[in-house]
Amino acid sequence: MKSPRESFDNKILKEEVGKRMRERRLQLGLTQEEVAAHIGVAQPVYQRFEKGTYECTFDQLRQLCRLFDVSADYLLGLSDY
Repeated sequence: MKSPRESFDNKILKEEVGKRMRERRLQLGLTQEEVAAHIGVAQPVYQRFEKGTYECTFDQLRQLCRLFDVSADYLLGLSDY
């Protein structure tokens, strides 16, 4: 079972990843539907990624990095680009 601190840290990470996904998608002029189709999920699932309420898989993260032309470090909040 996760400690309250681990749960809090995980929530913050998911929110940061979602925020960066949304920002980059908008910079590129893409819709949620387009991104969702690219990574093979339904739009409501992708929407949950951006809201930080659902985690993407490693493969989906890799596909997003390629589509958004950013590093995984950027999406994970470890670098500024």
